[in-house]
Amino acid sequence: MTPEAGKSASPLRAVIGTIVTTALDTALLALALGGLAPLLAHPRALALLAVWALGSLVLGIARPVRRHDPVEESRPQVPMMLALLLIPMAVPPLAAWAESRGLWLLPGGEALGWSGVAIAALGLALRSAAMMRLGSRFSPIAAVQRGHTVESRWPYSWIRHPGYAGTLLAALGGCLAFRNAFALPAVAVLALLYVIRVRDEEAALARHLGDEWQGYRKSTGAFLPRLR
Repeated sequence: MTPEAGKSASPLRAVIGTIVTTALDTALLALALGGLAPLLAHPRALALLAVWALGSLVLGIARPVRRHDPVEESRPQVPMMLALLLIPMAVPPLAAWAESRGLWLLPGGEALGWSGVAIAALGLALRSAAMMRLGSRFSPIAAVQRGHTVESRWPYSWIRHPGYAGTLLAALGGCLAFRNAFALPAVAVLALLYVIRVRDEEAALARHLGDEWQGYRKSTGAFLPRLR
């Protein structure tokens, strides 16, 4: 491990990043809902913005300087990486736009909407926990690092890909917070892309980690805990 590998990102940089991303999220939701006034009159939208801002700040502060010494690394697939970045960002505004126009509304009323906010918060918390557990091993590009071992401590003791599961939960929560199913197809596409990415990642891990990986794989689910 290099001397920088265990360090975290600058808190100032994390704050600046949070301000920028929150401003973008606010602008997208305001545009979807028809302006700043409707956004300010929408408690669930404001709660989502608060959850996202806190999650962005935690992720920014926790993100370590990454050690990158791969023995196998997948070639970056630009369309997929863009989709994995843009779909979670687009889901809540699409759902907010649909709610403002009464499209594809789901039963459950305010209870469903606030449950969506809670699910989004849970997803961001799970993603943060996964990133902090991996530390300098975290990488946006699928790679097997030199000296790579199976991580089986929480939350990896439950599921093999808690970071991806957290993003899916956050996207699903962002959809349900606006009480409609309009953006659910986008969440389904996101899930499919993660299934494809997981297939490739796990094939590489199986090649390099052998029996250790196979034993871990048999005892855990990819995105949901395995019933025993």
